[in-house]
Amino acid sequence: MTKFSVIKQRSLWWIISAVIILAGIASMAISTAQLGAPLRPGLDFVGGTRLQVELDCSVSGNCDEPIDLAEVREVLNEQDLGNSTIQRIGAAQQGLTIRTKTLDVEQRSQLQSALSEQIGEFDPAATQIDTVGPIIGQQLFTSGLLALLVSFAGILVYLSFRFQFDYAFLAFIALLHDVLVTLGIFSILGLVQGVEVDSLFVVALLTIIGFSVNDTVVIYDRIREVIAKHPDQHIDQIVDDAINQTLTRSINTTLTTVLTLVSIFLFGGETLKYFALALIVGFIAGAYSSIFIASTLLALWRERTGQTKATQVIEAEFLDKA
Repeated sequence: MTKFSVIKQRSLWWIISAVIILAGIASMAISTAQLGAPLRPGLDFVGGTRLQVELDCSVSGNCDEPIDLAEVREVLNEQDLGNSTIQRIGAAQQGLTIRTKTLDVEQRSQLQSALSEQIGEFDPAATQIDTVGPIIGQQLFTSGLLALLVSFAGILVYLSFRFQFDYAFLAFIALLHDVLVTLGIFSILGLVQGVEVDSLFVVALLTIIGFSVNDTVVIYDRIREVIAKHPDQHIDQIVDDAINQTLTRSINTTLTTVLTLVSIFLFGGETLKYFALALIVGFIAGAYSSIFIASTLLALWRERTGQTKATQVIEAEFLDKA
C-alpha cells in the first residue's frame, strides 16, 4: 500500500499557508487604513445601535424585489446617518441590517418610519434593535484579547510538560497559524462582504485553539510512540509513519464536525451564521496545520539541530544535563 508522504512535499504545504496568511495580513493592513481596525468590528466592540428589519411578505407586492441599498442610503442621509453601515440579509435580500451611532427611542422610531415609507412595510416580529455603549464594547474587546492570550500561554505550558519544549513551541506556531488564517479570511470578508466580527467571534477563536491543539497532541503522541519503537529510524520517516497512522482519524473527526457546522451556517439564522463560518475555517485550518505544519516543522527542527534519530536526542539531553 502506498503511503502518503508529508515530508516530501513540505515546501508546498508551507507555501500554501504562507500565501493565505500573507493575503490575510495584507487585507488586515488595508482594513486598518480604511476602518481603523484589522477586522470590521461589530456592535459588540465599538458600541452603537443595530437595527435589523425584514419586509413583510404577507403584504401584496411588498416583496417583489430585493431592497435597493441606494434608497436605504438616501433615507439614512436624510436622517443625518450617512456614515452608517448597511447590509442586506436573507436569500431573497429582503432583509436589512443597519449599524449606526447610538440612537434614542425617538430617533429609532423616526428611522423605522422613514424606511417603511421609502422601502415597504416591515414584519414587526422580525425587527431587532440592539444598543451597546462604547465602554462595554471596549471591555468586551479587552476581555476577549486577554482570554486569547491566557489560552495560548496555558497551552504552551501544558505542552511543555506533556512533551519536550520544541514540541510545545512548534505546536504553538501551528495554533498561531490557525488564528492568523481565520483572522485573515474574516478580514477579507469584512472588506468584500461587509462581514463584522463580534463577541461570538472571540468564542470561535478559543474553540478553534482547543480543537487544533487536540489534533496536534494526537499526532505528536503518535510520533513519540513511533520513535520509541524505532529509535534508529530517521525523523522524516517517523513523521510520515505517524501521519499515515493518524490521517484517517484526523480527516474523519474534522469532516464530521465541519458537516454539522455547515448545517448551522446554512440553517442556523443570522446570529449563528458567521460564528459557524469562523469555526469551519478554523477547524479546517487546524486539521491542516496539525498534519502539514506542526509535524513537518518538527522534522525540520530535528534536522537542523542534528537530532534526526531518537538516539541522538537522548545523547543531546544527556550532554545538557552533564
